[in-house]
Amino acid sequence: MSNALNFRRMLHAADVTLRLAGGGLLAVGLSACHDEKAPAPPAVVVAAPVHADPAAALTPLLFPTEAAPRYSNVMSFRVPGKLVARQFRIGDLVKKGDIVASLDSADAEKQLSSAQAALAAAEHRLLFAKQQLDRDSAQAEQNLIAPAQLEQTQDAFVAAKSAREQAAAQWVVAQDALTYHTLRADHDGVIAAERADTGQVVVAGQPIYDLAWSGDVDAVLDVGDADVGRVTIGQSAEVGFMALPDRKFSARVREVSLVADPQSRTYRVKLTMLDPVPAVRLGMTGEASLSLAGEVGSARAFRLPPTAIFHQGNNPAIFVVKPDSTLELRPVTVLNHSAHASAVSGDLKDGEVVVLAGVHTVYAGEKVTPVTPLFDDEGDVAGRAQDKPRSE
Repeated sequence: MSNALNFRRMLHAADVTLRLAGGGLLAVGLSACHDEKAPAPPAVVVAAPVHADPAAALTPLLFPTEAAPRYSNVMSFRVPGKLVARQFRIGDLVKKGDIVASLDSADAEKQLSSAQAALAAAEHRLLFAKQQLDRDSAQAEQNLIAPAQLEQTQDAFVAAKSAREQAAAQWVVAQDALTYHTLRADHDGVIAAERADTGQVVVAGQPIYDLAWSGDVDAVLDVGDADVGRVTIGQSAEVGFMALPDRKFSARVREVSLVADPQSRTYRVKLTMLDPVPAVRLGMTGEASLSLAGEVGSARAFRLPPTAIFHQGNNPAIFVVKPDSTLELRPVTVLNHSAHASAVSGDLKDGEVVVLAGVHTVYAGEKVTPVTPLFDDEGDVAGRAQDKPRSE
C-alpha cells in the first residue's frame, strides 16, 4: 500500500518537472523570437529636384556694417603732465580751436618766466657789446687803441649776439611748451571716445580723446578670404541700418584693404555713402548689400536653402538622392548666401534631387525615402529667392 502511494507521488513529481521544463523551453523560444528585430524602414528626408538658375550667382553679397567717420584722429598732448581739466564728453560736438583738455601748467609757466629773464639779460649784454664795439671802432680809426683790442671787442659782440639768439629760441620753446599744456581740437567733429581721466598723470602722446571729424560718413565692413576677391573699388552697394528700417542708402566701394587683420583674418572694406542724412549717426549697425552684376554667367548656379549645405571637413557639400534612393555626398562651391538661400555651383545636374533639411542626421550610402517639401505646389526650390509657404 505504501509502495503504491510512493509510486503515485513519484509520477506526480515527474509530471510537474516536465511541465516546468516545457514552460521554460517555451519562454526561451518566445524570447528568441523577440530578439530577431525587424529591419528598420528607410529614413525619411525632405528633398526636391533643383534646376540651374542663372540669376542665383547674382545674389548680392550681404555683410554686417557700421556707420563710421571717413576721417578721425586721436587727440593727445605733446608734453607730459597731470590732467587737470576735460571740457567735453563722449558725443559732444566740438569746433576747430576749442580747448578740450588742460594739463597742470605751473612748471611750464616758471620755465617761461626763466626764459624771459634769460632773454632780457642776453639783450642787455648785446646792447653793451654793441656800444663797446662802436667806441673801439671810433678809437681804432684814430689809432688810439691797438688792433688786438678791437678784435676782442668784435669777438665779444658776436658772442653776445649769438647768446641773445639762443635765449630768444629758448623763450619760444618755453612759450610753445606752455601752449602744449592746452589741448585744442584740430577739426570740427564729435568726441568718439574718452581715453584718460581727470587727475591722471599722462605721458606725451598718450590718447586723451578720439575725435570723429564732421563731414562724410562711411559704412565699414569686414570681408573674409572667400569673398574679398569679389569686392572691387567702385562696386555699387546698398546700405540699411536697423535704427532706420524704412530707409536705404546708395553707396559705393571706396577702399579695400590689402592686408588682413592679424586677429580676425578679414579685410576691411569702406563704402562711401552717396546720400547720407543727419539721421545716420556714427556707430549705427546694419547690413550692406554689394551688387555682383559684373559676374553674369561666371558660374552655373543652383539656389538651395541654407539647411541643405553640409560641411565635409572645411569644405561645403550636399546630399544627392540617387535613382536607387541612396545618398551621395557631393562637394560644391558656395557662391553667395543670405538668410533665405545659398547659391552653389559644382558637379550637379539639372533636375537632380537634393536633400534640403536634416543633412546632419544622414550619411553617404544610406537608403532614404524622399518627401516633397512644403515650399510650393510643385516642390521645386530652384529659382526661388525666398522660402514661401504653400498657398491654400
